[in-house]
Amino acid sequence: MKLIKKSLIVASILAAFLVAAAPAFAQDAEQAVIAQAPAVAKVAETGAVLRDLWVGHIFWVRNVVVDTFAGNKKAAAVAEKEVVANAKAIAGAIEPYYGKEASEKLFTLLAGHYGAVKQYLEATAAGSKSKQDAEVKNLTANASEIAKFLSGANPNLPFDTLNGLLLAHGGHHIQEIQQLRAKQYAEEAQTWEAMKKHMYVIADALAGAIAKQFPAKFS
Repeated sequence: MKLIKKSLIVASILAAFLVAAAPAFAQDAEQAVIAQAPAVAKVAETGAVLRDLWVGHIFWVRNVVVDTFAGNKKAAAVAEKEVVANAKAIAGAIEPYYGKEASEKLFTLLAGHYGAVKQYLEATAAGSKSKQDAEVKNLTANASEIAKFLSGANPNLPFDTLNGLLLAHGGHHIQEIQQLRAKQYAEEAQTWEAMKKHMYVIADALAGAIAKQFPAKFS
């Protein structure tokens, strides 16, 4: 009987403590959520910026392809300037985290990526299978270089995963060029949608990895 009374007393004390402490616990939980909100918002904002930049890349490259096949050299030249400006913007996006030297290195690698795509485009327009094959090799090698660079800078970007994403991206460029050359417009429209979604995957992966590596910059 005494044991039951003691248990009831302990239970009453514990219940009273929990009632008194509940507002404090709730307040702490609310503050934790509020503290995390800016970080989540900033990661989302960074991801949105990177998505816009990477979609800009495929948009302007596609313009170069279309204008090249149409024989509109003036329009193709304007589009190419935008490709270069976009590459500088993508490279510039990593400068706050990795510095100017890293930004310049990435721009050089992106220039190599576009160079291989453009050479493949010109080889396709000229009907040169041997040159097409050579540029596929260059595009593949460049993808590995970019993946090596980014994975070396950020341990949250595994080389194999990133390399696979970049190889698939290069494959999309090739498929798009072939479809536009063959005037397979319905098929190319599907390829464009796949390219756009793929750009989202790459952009989100980069944003997430950077946020994980530099949490203080996202607090």
